[in-house]
Amino acid sequence: MPAPGSCRTEVMAEGRETALGDGDVTPRGAPRTAGQHGEALMAELSELVQKVVKSSSWWERHGVDISILACSFLLLPAGFLCLRSAQAVPFLVGVLALGVGHHTLTVKGSHLASHNALTQSKSWGKAWAVFFIELCSAFTAEQATYNHVKMHHGYTNVIGLGDSSTWKVPFLNRYVYMFLAPVAVPVLTPLVALGLLREVEWKAALRTLCCMFLGLYCHYWLLLHVSGFQSPWSALLCMLLTRSLLAHPYIHVNIFQHIGLPMFAPDQKPKRIHLMSLGVLNLPRNALLDWSFGHSLISCHVEHHLFPSLSDNMCLKIKPIVSQYLKQKKLPYNEDTYGSRLWLFLQRYEELMVHAPPITELVGIQ
Repeated sequence: MPAPGSCRTEVMAEGRETALGDGDVTPRGAPRTAGQHGEALMAELSELVQKVVKSSSWWERHGVDISILACSFLLLPAGFLCLRSAQAVPFLVGVLALGVGHHTLTVKGSHLASHNALTQSKSWGKAWAVFFIELCSAFTAEQATYNHVKMHHGYTNVIGLGDSSTWKVPFLNRYVYMFLAPVAVPVLTPLVALGLLREVEWKAALRTLCCMFLGLYCHYWLLLHVSGFQSPWSALLCMLLTRSLLAHPYIHVNIFQHIGLPMFAPDQKPKRIHLMSLGVLNLPRNALLDWSFGHSLISCHVEHHLFPSLSDNMCLKIKPIVSQYLKQKKLPYNEDTYGSRLWLFLQRYEELMVHAPPITELVGIQ
């Protein structure tokens, strides 16, 4: 079933191969062997990918992405110093440096840390998750990991579980949501995190509160004492500006790559390879977004959902293998441009972001 709109989807033109859910049969009594076929396809693809991973060096598996994060962190002092200038060009360079650096640490860093893709050590992975998600992003690591890794990845596009409904704000019209609301992301993120702290242990909640306060206060203090802002309000306004610099593509990417694609009922979830190939979409490569968000959130999102523990660089490396395999097996490999998806959501905002999405029937999926 191809995605709606102008999305370019590779689908089977001939044959009637059926994608089954996790149960033995579909509601219409499809044969049991179809589900086993889906598992065999995933196993075969996993074997191909594992060969690439095992032949890759540490630098390819972790080093490239760690270096990008380190460079972004080292870029921050230059950004704070540039903000001291009274001239427009250096000041704007400072805003750009802080904005790109902030989003690289909070989006790319938090995303990789939530999947433990920065290191093979679980203890270090936990430490990186706390640093990137709580200290840098002002969110709670436990809830971020649960909602993203356990729910969104485990039940991608399954209604009520991993259907990206948390990104929907039905009472906002299309233009407010797409172009104005993203500016409020830096303010809403810690507020949402505070509400979620009731669902974690008190020790984790206390740690999160300390990390959130430390991260936000350090940003504020540096603007006052290093960048030379004269008033608290001007420093807070600069914080909002830099922390929301890439908030628009951040919101857009999160909805473009899942909403509008096939959705499934919880009792009709297809096998993993069908679920991910049908419900995930890749955007074209973009230098700024690849650096700030990572390949796994932009041009390798299909690969990331199939193999979420791989780093951004490894997702980029296995991309030719995954795309070729899915196309050879006549499975969807969804790709579309940023502009095309933006136009689609503006045209069909009510259908995609306000009303309940239609459930895809499993029988007949090519």
